[in-house]
Amino acid sequence: MDRILINLSIALEAILANTVRSILTALGIIFGVSAVIAMLAVGQGAQQEILDQMKLVGVNNIVITPKKEQSEEKIAQMNQGDKEKYSPGLTMLDLENIKHTIPNIQKVSPEIELETYIIKNGIRRSTKLIGVENAYFEIYNHTLSSGTLFSGTHFKFGQAVCIIGRGIQTRFFSKEDPIGKQIKCGGQWLTVVGVLKERSSASKNLEKLGIRNANLDVYIPLQTMLIRYQDRAKVTKSDIQQAARDENRNNNDEEEPKTVNYHQLDKVVIQMSESNELALASEVLQRMLTRRHLDKIDFEISIPEMLLKQQRRTKDIFNIVLGAIASISLIVGGIGIMNIMLASVLERIKEIGLRISLGAKKHDIILQFLLEAVLISLSGGTTGVILGIVLAVMISNIADIPTIVSFSSVLISFGVATSIGVIFGISPARKAANQDPIESLRYE
Repeated sequence: MDRILINLSIALEAILANTVRSILTALGIIFGVSAVIAMLAVGQGAQQEILDQMKLVGVNNIVITPKKEQSEEKIAQMNQGDKEKYSPGLTMLDLENIKHTIPNIQKVSPEIELETYIIKNGIRRSTKLIGVENAYFEIYNHTLSSGTLFSGTHFKFGQAVCIIGRGIQTRFFSKEDPIGKQIKCGGQWLTVVGVLKERSSASKNLEKLGIRNANLDVYIPLQTMLIRYQDRAKVTKSDIQQAARDENRNNNDEEEPKTVNYHQLDKVVIQMSESNELALASEVLQRMLTRRHLDKIDFEISIPEMLLKQQRRTKDIFNIVLGAIASISLIVGGIGIMNIMLASVLERIKEIGLRISLGAKKHDIILQFLLEAVLISLSGGTTGVILGIVLAVMISNIADIPTIVSFSSVLISFGVATSIGVIFGISPARKAANQDPIESLRYE
């Protein structure tokens, strides 16, 4: 142990005696470790973001949304004057058919969305009014901070009650408990029975996954929406008048009438019991709804979990590639250490001869130079970890990309730095131990 400590002190003195050269030698390790730390932090952040999105989306879900029909026909067929087949759109009847046809369904959540406004105390704010069933809150893992979910009576009689998001509470009920209070939403007064807990939804991909910002929405029972606000399945006087105007425009060759949403439901979320049933269930749903909608493809079926898994796989591959590229700089840093150490051996032949004359053995010389390489790589690794953490924070703040620096990434960086010092320091250390100072002095 004494010999090891002596060789360590000699190696440290040699490094401090050539500070500038030692720093330049360690630059490769510094940049390599910092790049690996930063890339692993970006990868960990991306993984955590996807896991958070999976929690928001829910598991084993199939999402059915209405869309504009996509049709394809020949020009000759268009001139035959055949009437288009009528599709009722996505309706409650589809929902009942799904419940009785598709096996192994855990929950089904229909949704109706209405753009409206809230008025309270002279303040008006636009919002989205969402008609849902209680299964909606279970599927998307929403919890209440206060109040209760809708009761059977609320659904049965379509009562004027609502559950509000945390943002609505902060804006309109900042100084009072909203439970039991009333708020005017559109043309109806609603009694607040519950408040959702605030949940972060900063990710830009949430809209693509069909996740809305629940903090700013108002939720009412589905029957309340159909009875008190809108039911697109029912034909009203205004609908007949609008259809007549559209027909007149077509007859007068005026511009095309605007597309009207004729779907009773704006979304249906189906939660299956097992994830391996998602693909087969979505195929059955596609065929069933196509038949029920008279061969009109006016709906879209998506599986958010599969989209997220595919996205996760893509990010994993991307992170592996970035990590491999960053690791190359570590190898380059190791080569730099070996190069400088080999050059240092030739400059320090007299020092080697002096140590041998004082009783040092070959393994002492090997240990001295090997410790120098390891100390340089470890100091570079330590500096690289600090720089990598700083880079991760900068990436998160400037590029708005979530980053997570884990203890395992720091440990791996230190381990790799130490290994590089040992691997690339062995060759110079052996060369130093095999030097013959007398022959070198004769040559000079």
